[in-house]
Amino acid sequence: MTSLGSRRWWVLGALVVILLAVSLDLTALNVALPTLAAQLDAGTSALQWIVASYTLVSATLLIPAGLIGDRYGRKKTLLGGLALFLAGSVLATLVSSPAGLITARTLMGVGSAAITPLAMSVLLVVFPPEERPKALAAWTGASFLGLPLGPIIGGWLLDHFWWGSIFFINIPVSAVALVLGLVLIPESRSATAPRPDFAGLLLSTGGLIALVYGTIQEEDYGWSSPGVWGVMTAGAVALVAFVVWTRRVRHPLIDLRLFADRSFTGGLVPATLMTFAMFGVLFVGPQYFQAVLGTGPLGSGVRLLPLIGGLLVASRLSALLVKRLGARVTIAAGGLVMAGAMVAGATTNAGSGYGLAAAWLTVAGLGMGLMLPASMTAAMGALSAERAGVGSAVLMTVRLVGGAFGAAILGSLLSAGYRGHVDVAGLPPAAAEAARGGVGGGLAVAGRLHDPHLLHSARAAFTHGMDLTLLAGAGIMAAAAVLAVILLPRRGATDPLGNGQSTHEYASA
Repeated sequence: MTSLGSRRWWVLGALVVILLAVSLDLTALNVALPTLAAQLDAGTSALQWIVASYTLVSATLLIPAGLIGDRYGRKKTLLGGLALFLAGSVLATLVSSPAGLITARTLMGVGSAAITPLAMSVLLVVFPPEERPKALAAWTGASFLGLPLGPIIGGWLLDHFWWGSIFFINIPVSAVALVLGLVLIPESRSATAPRPDFAGLLLSTGGLIALVYGTIQEEDYGWSSPGVWGVMTAGAVALVAFVVWTRRVRHPLIDLRLFADRSFTGGLVPATLMTFAMFGVLFVGPQYFQAVLGTGPLGSGVRLLPLIGGLLVASRLSALLVKRLGARVTIAAGGLVMAGAMVAGATTNAGSGYGLAAAWLTVAGLGMGLMLPASMTAAMGALSAERAGVGSAVLMTVRLVGGAFGAAILGSLLSAGYRGHVDVAGLPPAAAEAARGGVGGGLAVAGRLHDPHLLHSARAAFTHGMDLTLLAGAGIMAAAAVLAVILLPRRGATDPLGNGQSTHEYASA
């Protein structure tokens, strides 16, 4: 350890740079969705896949990537992830179709799955215990910094360059991190790491992808189509098989016993539902700003700052409330605050301009900021030190899966609301089908035909679909609040694993 000397901080710099690139990429993409819809002729389903492909692949590979790194070498796996993320970013700047971009995003998701857990593992190996708090603080700061910078940087790039510029920024950052990693990061592995459960990986990944695919395709083909219900049934069967397999295999991909703990599940479920709803807001918000309010990409990114600001402010307050009231009350309060904000958003969007949108986005961010730290405190407080690594990986995985389903399900609801209300009467069949494909298609057809009626109809139809999406999200957050009350033990209950600490005390330690 001491032979690393001051190189440790260069290693940390490389890890922070790549984490910042990953977090910037995730948030910057949201402001690009309207641009992608227009320039790549991408309908709502294509936009859903552009978001969900990255998130779903990253989520399902997160745990096996960590196990592969532990067994075969953390440096090799991390650098392999960096190389894949770099290759995906290069491909994303070169493609000219939604299918090509979905492929690139999938590749980037595979790389991200290796980067996140292995970078943390390398950090813990490189830094001695007395220096880890500083290193972890820098690591956490990079992830938080990506939240406000992503929409702003992404919007500025889209205002000045072509749509692929939001991915081009990843290339020099990833390349620098890759070189620094090759030179500075030492190789390490675990002598006791089990062989990854590849059968469980195939069953879980296949099942989740099938369910997301069916959800997105339902809008185009309907529930009666075998291509929808057949695929979703196959996905459900694969997930049931995954649970059965996991109960029988010696070293499962996920330890299902974690979910039997009320504190762990009571923290995990609200956090996952919050991520579900948040991905829905981030999916529809930038499109509303650009398509309905007429802002540019940079303006759209700036208009998301109230949401992020509310989240950052309330995350500081959350720890104090957990200490005074307990995680149970704090999570439930955050869920109700977020639900109320989304109801307000659904009832004030049409013709209200940005002022009221900024208000409800701020309140929604406050609800998120109250919920997320408290949920993590509750879940992680149920774990012993030996199970903290596995538990945190499961938390991240399930939350990311929730985000993928949020973009898929709420995006499909948005599309259904739009298609059912846009007025295409009198348009040629090809133009009518293009207008029904999404608000971007409707605006493009209206501009091409100089049709102010269609322009107004497309904007009104999108607003209707967004209202449905926000109301559904409000219902989900109200359910999250109720489930937090039902699942979490009352304040003062000790860790069920017998550690004798409250959930807050353990998480704070």
